[in-house]
Amino acid sequence: MTRTPEVLFVCVHNAGRSQMAAGLLRHYSLGRVAVRSAGSEPAEKVNPAAAAALAEWGLDITAELPTKLSTEDVDASDVVITMGCGDTCPVFPGKRYLDWPLEDPAGQGLEAVRPIRDEIDRRVRGLLAEILDA
Repeated sequence: MTRTPEVLFVCVHNAGRSQMAAGLLRHYSLGRVAVRSAGSEPAEKVNPAAAAALAEWGLDITAELPTKLSTEDVDASDVVITMGCGDTCPVFPGKRYLDWPLEDPAGQGLEAVRPIRDEIDRRVRGLLAEILDA
């Protein structure tokens, strides 16, 4: 790719899984990937347990605001990843669509969110390797 690739993470409330994935990809990509996250029914704030799980690794997502999914977000992205939450996105030719079936951290404590964070981390690292190899 001659331009910066763009990735969109989508989850219904854009408060937990998609925010953790976006925070991790931003961290690992060091600006080599443009990262977006959004949801069809955005919450008012980031899930505190998701924020705490990333804070354990020195990453702060508490200032992020859940965002409403738009057609423009999908159109601008090269890769669109839903987080196993049943959210649907507009489909555009030439985009790569993935679904990562992940447990929802909503209403769960930090102990339950850590394994979700770890699985997201594993997937984000794999995705980054694929994107930067392309």
